[in-house]
Amino acid sequence: MASRRDGPGLRGLLAPPLLLLLLPPLLAPWPAAGHGGKYSREKNEPERPSQREPAAEFRMEKLNQLWDKAQRLQLSPVDLSELHADLKIQERDEFAWKKLKAEGLDEDGEKEAKLIRNLNVILAKYRLDGRKDARALRSNSLAEGTEQDSLEDPRLEKLWHKAKTSGKFSRDELDKLWREFQHHREKVREYNVLLETLSRTEEIQENAISPSDMRRPQEEVLHSRHADLKDRLRRISQGYDRLRRVSHQGYGAEAEFEEPRVIDLWDLARSANFSEKELEAFREELKHFEVKIEKHNHYQKQLEISHQKLRHVERFGDHEHVSRNKERYAMLEEKTKELGYKVKKHLQDLSGRISRARHNEL
Repeated sequence: MASRRDGPGLRGLLAPPLLLLLLPPLLAPWPAAGHGGKYSREKNEPERPSQREPAAEFRMEKLNQLWDKAQRLQLSPVDLSELHADLKIQERDEFAWKKLKAEGLDEDGEKEAKLIRNLNVILAKYRLDGRKDARALRSNSLAEGTEQDSLEDPRLEKLWHKAKTSGKFSRDELDKLWREFQHHREKVREYNVLLETLSRTEEIQENAISPSDMRRPQEEVLHSRHADLKDRLRRISQGYDRLRRVSHQGYGAEAEFEEPRVIDLWDLARSANFSEKELEAFREELKHFEVKIEKHNHYQKQLEISHQKLRHVERFGDHEHVSRNKERYAMLEEKTKELGYKVKKHLQDLSGRISRARHNEL
C-alpha cells in the first residue's frame, strides 16, 4: 500500500496564497487589409481556416489556469472529471457572489470568505496547492486498484485490511465499503483545510487593529465557523464508529441507503427540524439522488476502462481503431463531467436545505 501517515491530521495543507501567473496574450498578427480588386488573389482564393484557440473550459481565468495545471499533473480521468465538476460549482458560486456583492448583500464578507475556503479545499483535494506530501496520485491502472490509494490514517488502514481479509464481504460489498472509507478520508481532509484556514484568519484578526464596532460581527462569524467545525468533527467521529462497526460485522440487510454521501445526508436530515411529512419527502428525494450517484459511478468506471483501452490501442492499434476509441473516450469524458456536475449541484442543494432547517431550530 502507499505510504501511510501517522494519523488523520492534514494540518498545514494550505500553501501560501496562490499566485497564478497570467497567461500571455495571444500574439497573432492581424490580417493585412486587402488592396486588390474583386479579381485579385485575396478575393478569389478560399478563406483559410481560422487559427483561433479552442474555447476555454471556464469563464474565469484563474479556474482555467487551475484546470491547465491539473492536466499537466496527469491526474486520472476520474479525478479530472471530478475536478471539472468542482470548478464548475465554484465558478457558479463566484458569479452568484459577485451579483450579491454588487447589491451590497455581503457586507461582512463571510460569503466571500466561504468561497475562498471552498477553493482551498479544492486545491488541497486535487494536490493543486503546490505542496508535495505523502498523498499519492490515484493510479491510472485498474489492475492496481485500491492498493495504491492511501487512507492516510493507520486506524483506517487497519480496519480496511481486516475487512478485506475477513471473508464477510462480497466483491460488490468491498467496493461499497471502500467508497465509504474514501468518503471518510475526504471529510477528514476537508476538516483540516478548514481548521487551518480558520486558524490563519484568527491570527490575522488578532494582529489587526479594528474599530470596536467591527469586532463584534467578526467574533460572531468566527463563533459560527467554530460551531461548524465542531459539528464536522462530531460527524467524522460518528463516521469512524460506523466504519469500525461495518468492518467487524459486515453489512446488514436493514441499510436504507448505500452511498456514503446519501447516508450522511439522511443522518443529518433526521436530526434537523423537518416535519414528518417533510422528512418523508426528503427521503424520497434521497432515493432519486442515490440513483443519480450510481449512474455517475457507472460512467466513471466506463471512463477508466475506456482510458486503459485507448492507451493500449494507441500503442498497438491502427489509425481506425485509435480514432474510434478516441471518440468513445471523448463521449464518456463529457458525459462523466456532466453527471459529476449534476451530482455535486444536487448535493449542494440538499445540504443547503438541511442547513436551513437546522438553522431554524436556533
